[in-house]
Parts: sequence; C-alpha cells; structure tokens
Amino acid sequence: MIQFKAVLFYILFLFAAINHSIGQERSPKTAAPDVSPAFKNLQARFVKIPDSVQTSVYWYWISDNISKEGVVKDLEAMKKVGINRAFIGNIGLNDVPYGKVKMFSEEWWDILHTALKTATQLNIEIGIFNSPGWSQSGGPWIKPEMAMRYLTSSQVMVKGPLVFNRQLVRPQVNFQDVKVLAYPVADDYNADIRLAAPKISSVPVLDSLDNLMDNNAATGIHLKKGQPLVLDIATKTPYTVRSIMIVSTHQAVYIEGDIQAKVNDGYVTVKHFSIDRSNPELNTGFAPWGPATISLAATTSDRFRLVFTNISADCGIAELKLSAVPMVENYIEKSLAKMWPTPHPFWKDYQWAPQPVASPEYVIDPAKVTDISSYMAADGTLDWKVPAGTWIIERIGMTPTDVTNAPAPPQGRGLEVDKMSSKHIAEHFDAYLGQIIKRIAPEDRRTWRVAVEDSYETGSQNWTDDLLAEFKEKYHYDPTPYLPVLQGKVIGSEDMSDRFLWDLRRLVADDVSFKYVGGLREISHRNDLTTWLENYGHWGYPGEFLQYGGQSDEIGGEFWSEGDLGDIENRAASSSAHIYGKIKVSAESFTAVGNPWSRYPAMFKKRGDRFFTEGINNSLLHVYIQQPDDNTRPGIKCLVWR
Repeated sequence: MIQFKAVLFYILFLFAAINHSIGQERSPKTAAPDVSPAFKNLQARFVKIPDSVQTSVYWYWISDNISKEGVVKDLEAMKKVGINRAFIGNIGLNDVPYGKVKMFSEEWWDILHTALKTATQLNIEIGIFNSPGWSQSGGPWIKPEMAMRYLTSSQVMVKGPLVFNRQLVRPQVNFQDVKVLAYPVADDYNADIRLAAPKISSVPVLDSLDNLMDNNAATGIHLKKGQPLVLDIATKTPYTVRSIMIVSTHQAVYIEGDIQAKVNDGYVTVKHFSIDRSNPELNTGFAPWGPATISLAATTSDRFRLVFTNISADCGIAELKLSAVPMVENYIEKSLAKMWPTPHPFWKDYQWAPQPVASPEYVIDPAKVTDISSYMAADGTLDWKVPAGTWIIERIGMTPTDVTNAPAPPQGRGLEVDKMSSKHIAEHFDAYLGQIIKRIAPEDRRTWRVAVEDSYETGSQNWTDDLLAEFKEKYHYDPTPYLPVLQGKVIGSEDMSDRFLWDLRRLVADDVSFKYVGGLREISHRNDLTTWLENYGHWGYPGEFLQYGGQSDEIGGEFWSEGDLGDIENRAASSSAHIYGKIKVSAESFTAVGNPWSRYPAMFKKRGDRFFTEGINNSLLHVYIQQPDDNTRPGIKCLVWR
C-alpha cells in the first residue's frame, strides 16, 4: 500500500513537471510561477525517501564472511538509498568459502551487536530469522526429544497361550516409547505368495529375478528408462491377492504400470499404479524409500503380471510382495512419511480413491487391540501372558525425522524443532533469539522488531508429546487401537483406517499452524517482537497455507525473476491476508539463481506487474549484496537457490 502511494506521488510529480513545461512553451514570455511548498515537499520526498516508505531487503550474512566494518557500511548504504528494513539471515553455502568469523563466537556476537546498534542509530528496522539458515526453525540446541518426530515400531508374532518374557526390539537409537500393543491376527497374517513357490519370468529377460522375493532390500533388479518390462508370476495353484507391496532400490525412482491377472484365456487389468520416489531428500518425507502399497479387490488366479511402462532413468525394484492380507493403500503417503516431491503440489496430490473392501478374517478388530504398555520394563523387557491364538506384539514410539535447519553455518546446524509443540517452540526461541535479547542491551537493539520465518521447506512429522490425549480431546475417540495403521495394517475396515489417517493429518496441520506459527508469535510478543512469515511450504509441507498464514502478524509470498516460483505463493499470501484482515502483503521479490549480474529492471517488470495484480503491495528485495572482500568483486555471491 505504501509503495502504491509512492508510485502515485511519482506520477503526480511527472504530471506537474509536464504541465509546467507545457505552460512555458505556450507562454514563453510569462515568468515562471513560484513553486508551491507542497510541490517542494513532494520533490524533497523523492530526493530523500522518508522512513514512511518501507523498502525491505533480505540481508544474508553468507558463510561467516562478516566484519564490524562491513555491517556498518552495509547499513549506511541501505539508509542512503532509502532501504529502512533488513532481515538478517545467517546462511551457510557450501560453494562459498567460509570466512573467519564463526557463528556464535565472541567476534560474531560483537558484530551482531554492532549491526543492531547501528541499525538503531539509523532507524532501520531489523528482522532476524528465527533460526540459522533460511528454513526453518532448528539448531544444535534441539535435542532428539524436542525435534520433529514420527511414529515407528518393531513387531513380533507369537503363538499363545504362553508367557512372553523377553526384550522387545528398540527400532531406532533415538526412540521414545509411546505404547506397546498386542492384537490377534489370522495364523497366516504374515504369509504371502512366496509360500506358493512362484515362478518368476520377465520380458525382456533379466537376471536375478529371485532377488525380488528374497526379503532383502539390499538386492533387486535394475530397470532401464524407456524399456517396458513385463514381469510374470506363476503358481501351481490359484492364489488370492489383496495387496501388493513394492520396495524400490535406493535411487530416484518413478514407475507407472498395470497389475494384471489371468482370467480364462487372457489377462485382465486389475489396477493401474504409479510409484514416485523421485526425491529422496528428508524434507520430502522421513521415509524416502518407504514401500509403495497397492490395494486390490480380492483377485484369485495362478498367473499375475506386472507391466511396467513409464520408467525413470537408473532405477530398480528391491522387493515385491503379493499377499492375501490387505494393506492400507499408500499408507506411506497418507501417514506423511512421503510427501509430494516437488515445490508445487496440486489439489489432487493428497487425495486418494476409496479402497476395496477386504474380507474380515484379515482385518484387525479395534476392540481387540490391547494396551500392554504396563507390562514392559524400562529396558524394553516385556513380561506378558499371551492368550490363545496368534498375536502381534508391537512396540511403538517416536523417533526424530533427522531434518536439520538449512542452509546454515556448521555451528548453527541442528535438528529441526517439533512443529506440533508450542512448548518446544518457546524453548527454541529462548535458545537463539532469546540469547540475543539477553546479551545485547535494549537501547542498542531498539529497531530489532521482527522474528522471521521463511517458506516451509523442512518436511513432515506425524507425532509429538501427548498427542494421544490431544487427539482424543479433539475427535472424541481413542486413537490407540488405530496406531498399527501407521505401518499399513487395516484396522476395523479400509474406510475406518483412512478416516483415522485423515484425522491425524488434520491434527498435524492444525498444530503446525497454531502451535508452531502461533506459538512463535506468542513467545515473540512476550519479548516485544512481531512475526513475519511466508505462509506456504515447499517439498513436504504438512499444513494448510491459509490457516498457517493467519497465525502470523505479517505474511508474504515470493516470486522469482525466472521460472515458475510465485505461481501459488503470492495468491496464498494475499488470500490469507484477505481472510484474516491483514492489510500489508509482502513478497520476497525478484529472486534468481545462477547467471549472476545478467538481469536488469526491464526483465523484472513483467514478473513484478503480475504479482502486484495478485495482491502483493510490498516488496522485500532478494537479496542485499554484502560488502566486497576485496576491491575487484561487487560482493559475496548470494544469488542462490531459495
């Protein structure tokens, strides 16, 4: 809004100048009238831009290349050209040599103090990213029990009646127990088509097809891009299949294909499927190689065929399991263990078709899921009398997603803080921004007013402390019997299992909005700061853009001077602003990567025009160039991927 006024003043200035010139041409002998005080004031405001016209920048301190003299010169240069708001981000880039001033060293603290004191003297408003790096909120002070976490488990099948007295497997090194559950299952619950001694063949012929069913994810078969593969699985007697599980090799994998079964004299397509493990980064999900699960209506045949058509380069399949036992289709995706692999998920990408209804003998009855947590000792030893029948005992708990804040200097890197806990968010604030408050006197940091949150690029989580109680309070049912759904088991029915996972995803989204963004806002307000947020996420964002933005004091989008980043981000910001009554809508503006110094204002205009029409009314320029480290270069390289 403020920038629009500035443009309006500029237009009026031009009109006044033109009219004055025309008047002189028409009446050359007429003496020039005195310039009015109002016009002089307008002219002066363009010569020296007032602080009421807010021009903002990201001020990245790149790879420890900072100095007291440099930050003072930067701020003085900003003030000279009318920049009166700067957001400090401590960024660590591997392709930029690191300087001598290590983050959190006494020299670093002295430089930060100098920057804040100088900004106060120059009346430049400062924002500081709430974490080293630009995404998202973490650091070396985040312990595993404070981090983003997900639910995992170890399982053992036993036959009762018997007294079970042994130590349950601890599935991860960093592991917090949540529940130990036991539930009865069919005797052949863990069986699959391997018991029918299948013969596997392929066209074209491939070696090592036995690797597909050797229960070893370290072996497999290789697929070639552009070369379809037909995989035939034959048994001597008919076998009923209700689920297929495919584990890819640890490579970037994308596969499409069809599942077929022989009926009478020909093959019938039962289902089309796709497997996307094309982005293994942890910020697209904490289970990058999680199995793909496909649910089928009960299909009985002695010949099954998998036809792989659209195959990415250099990929493969490690394990293949055809089973009579149903599994929750896409449970890896539905539990947020694997998220959409690109910056731009669309509305359909987190929607799934209803699953076929399975026969009840393989569906676990939630009423028979028993909480036996009290029978396990602190060292994991379980002492429990197993009733008659076949039972699965599942030790369930939390483990960190292992995502770290990035890109940050080494001294500032650590686990990402739990986004579903306002308590842990406050602890994170105290460990970083709170230390600045403690170490730097209030009179030297008067213009530091903002805690900054960049776009969400830090992946998903699906569990936190006390989530069982929170879930029960919100949805009015106990989630405990449904915890095995997170490992793909069908509890109650396919529909009930899907509904539980939907409720869980909704709770995660709400907590990310209200406990992460809302929690940071609350702790910031208690320390006389406001919050600024880019209210959307890239690569694995588990929340809801509009609700997320509503919990921050200020919001912003972003757009690049190239590519398609900006296509959804700015509408997300302006739409959230409309809903939650926010007048100013900022945007990280004109970001670019590669080919530095090749762009100029005429190239930017089209992008800028577009996004101002989409509701952006305040630019935050990406990015301010630091003082050079010698006399030959214009500054530290910072035109980097955002």
